Amino acid sequence: MSDSFKQWSPVELRALRKKAVAWFQGHGRDLPWRNTSDRYAIWLSEVMLQQTQVATVIPYYHRFLARFPTVSDLAAADLDEVYQLWAGLGYYRRARQLHAAAKIVSELHTGTFPSEPMDVHALPGIGRYTGNAVLTFADDARLPIVEANTQRLYSRLIRWKNDCSTQESQKVLWDFANQVLPKGAGSGQLNQALMEIGSQLCLPKNPQCLLCPLIKLCPTYAHGEQSLIPSPKKRKEYTDLVETALIIRDSSGRLLVRRCSASERWAGLWDFLRFDTTNCKTQLTLQKSIEELVQARFGCGILLGNQVHQLKHAVTRYRITLKCFEAELDERQVGFSAPEIETLWGSPLQINGLALNSSAKRLWNWLQKQRET
Repeated sequence: MSDSFKQWSPVELRALRKKAVAWFQGHGRDLPWRNTSDRYAIWLSEVMLQQTQVATVIPYYHRFLARFPTVSDLAAADLDEVYQLWAGLGYYRRARQLHAAAKIVSELHTGTFPSEPMDVHALPGIGRYTGNAVLTFADDARLPIVEANTQRLYSRLIRWKNDCSTQESQKVLWDFANQVLPKGAGSGQLNQALMEIGSQLCLPKNPQCLLCPLIKLCPTYAHGEQSLIPSPKKRKEYTDLVETALIIRDSSGRLLVRRCSASERWAGLWDFLRFDTTNCKTQLTLQKSIEELVQARFGCGILLGNQVHQLKHAVTRYRITLKCFEAELDERQVGFSAPEIETLWGSPLQINGLALNSSAKRLWNWLQKQRET
């Protein structure tokens, strides 16, 4: 354990609470999910905000609530429509889990988002932070929260020098988050205040210490260790992949697309026919590989045409170069498909209405621009 780990006295904790809340009342951002005590709306915001910036989330949040104002409305919706409204936020697993959780709330809790921590944490996609955040912000429940911003803030407030991702560090940070909370009312506002200080002032680089209401209480500032605490994350390592997307049209100009299966990336979303061709070093090996893959998966021959576009994107730990080729089927039989793969010959109107994954959407937008020029 960190040898200089700071222990806070009751007097210091009271001062921290007072200063943080006073600052928040004068400087907190006016965000739409802060103006409601509806657990469903707050839950929605928390799920959307996972790994996504506030400015990006706000319009999605408004559109989502306008279409699905209650948990029951979301539960009754088709997952494809949920995907369409989610398109652009990424991490589509969040949308699937949101929809699955809404169904459970509708069935087991009669459409009312639960108020008991045990019930909330049992829902798909809700971890300790998300569940606690919903209940403390909606009901002022005395529940600690540790996420990226408060984790950084708490590390500096207790001068914790160890890797924050370890089990030991997480226990220390969650214990401090609980220790900070008042015994009576006010946990929700204090948690909001500390998150806001973490996100707006206690930045990873160049923290705005001179503007921070907690500066006189912060041991990390006193020792000039802001650049050392928290311990820097290990650099994320990526695996480079090359994939090939096929732009296949029928005689009516419709495009062939397929729905990703439950075991694939972007499960439930639509994509062009796409294959991993990382090991194809020449055009000849690429063509042969595509022919074999299409024949094995769809039972149909393929004629590979020219590469017409290329884009790059990242998914989890992969950096992907997507090469986009025009292609033709040897036989354009109406029954083209594989039993386990859902395919569609889509008109432009139909393709626009599908929940495409992010890179497929980029390719589709490019194709539309080519039609217009």
